[in-house]
Amino acid sequence: MKKILVTGSNGFLGQKVVDLLAANELYNVVAISKGPNRNPNKTGYAFHQVDLLDQIKLTNFLSSRDFDAIVHTAAMTSVEACEADKAACQLLNVDLVQTLATYCTENQVQLIHLSTDFVFDGKKDSPYHEEDRPNPQSEYGKSKYVSEQVLAQSSCPYAILRTILVYGINGDPNRSNLVLWAKTKLSQNEAIKVVNDQWRMPTFVDDLAYACQLAIERKAQGIFHISGADSMSITEAVYKIADYWQLDKGLITEISAESIGQADNRPRRTGFDLRKSSDELGYAPTSFIASLEIIDRQIKAFGR
Repeated sequence: MKKILVTGSNGFLGQKVVDLLAANELYNVVAISKGPNRNPNKTGYAFHQVDLLDQIKLTNFLSSRDFDAIVHTAAMTSVEACEADKAACQLLNVDLVQTLATYCTENQVQLIHLSTDFVFDGKKDSPYHEEDRPNPQSEYGKSKYVSEQVLAQSSCPYAILRTILVYGINGDPNRSNLVLWAKTKLSQNEAIKVVNDQWRMPTFVDDLAYACQLAIERKAQGIFHISGADSMSITEAVYKIADYWQLDKGLITEISAESIGQADNRPRRTGFDLRKSSDELGYAPTSFIASLEIIDRQIKAFGR
């Protein structure tokens, strides 16, 4: 049985990783987050409330336990929040990674670190490979690229999973994302504005959580691109959401990224070449439409 630590367990991905691993008898799961446990599922794992930015307390917590792997999902992911508070972004997205890398180096613990397509500038017309040179355009993207470099310069056994526009649903009713936002607004007959000049390969959160498990199973090392296989504009994604739930597409207004100040701090087009993740991890993404079918069942299961 492998002992796995999941940081940021109250987060969108964190909850999914905890639930997935906790349901597998091969894993002894420990979850930590700054606040009290918000995961409706309280079984199959141990939860500890730990302030990740309190280096002394975090170091003491890590030193008192033996882990086989750490899945590090905690991060400041809002582009605007990172721009507004660069110091906090540095502490959570870079300095914390350095602390974890030091522990993992000293104890030879595998560190699975989540990164982002925002390390790229979005000027490439074809999908990005793991070896492509990053050129982040936002404070958020820069911080995640620096965190990648921290790991590359360490002797820590690490796997970096870069991902794109994560969506889906978990048990926390306060969590939202593109799919839930669009479905909720359109279901309430509210008009929405959606950017039509940015293209992504959206990632189903269940797929991303499973990719974390695959990285543990394969003892993966290096950088891996994890996303959906379907490339589309943000508006195309929202139209597909409206079509699936038979919602009024007339409520959707297309706008440019520039009109809302997102032309310079977000890449125009990102997509991933998934061959390495397929070959080395066995990763196979769920299609966008198939994921909506799964989400529809999950919504009903959660009573929402």
